[in-house]
Amino acid sequence: MVVKRQPHPTKHEQTRSISYRLPEHIIEELETEAQQKEISQNVLVKQILEKYVGWERFAKNIGMIPVPKEILMVLGEKMDGGVMNEIIQKMTPMIKDWVMFMKGSYDLKRVIESLEEYMRASGMTSDHRIEGDIHHFIIQHNLGIRWSLFTELFLKQVFHEFLPGLVMKSRTTPNTVISSIALGSDFSEHDHS
Repeated sequence: MVVKRQPHPTKHEQTRSISYRLPEHIIEELETEAQQKEISQNVLVKQILEKYVGWERFAKNIGMIPVPKEILMVLGEKMDGGVMNEIIQKMTPMIKDWVMFMKGSYDLKRVIESLEEYMRASGMTSDHRIEGDIHHFIIQHNLGIRWSLFTELFLKQVFHEFLPGLVMKSRTTPNTVISSIALGSDFSEHDHS
């Protein structure tokens, strides 16, 4: 069976050129960052603006705050199954609210898309691969085994809410979770039709 990555659609949107006046020090920082990433300044600025439009402009309104990784690691060490379930039960209505606020609707595709945007904004690595009808959601958080177990429980809750009859299987390490579920070969979180 061939495993393929779920592509993030390339939007063939109409573009236009605009000019902004920016302080010299910001331009210098953008030039340096673009050189370090080996991308053009235009690509860098586009990435920054897409991150802002897709996530950061909503973050304050939905109550998101940055938390240092070291604090999350310490908190994770203290989580047991009961605490994880309690957090997930409190998170579920919050996530519904923020997905509806950000995406204008609430369904599995929009939840997955929003979680992908959150992970990108948080610096986590995620990937979506398809093998026939099976979809593998790979999340690398680097926060320890308890956060892997939490992530697995959370994803089970998400999929159970929308697809209670489907079974999700997971493989975990202290830094990575791979959750697999049969969503069909034509499922794409970027297709909201």
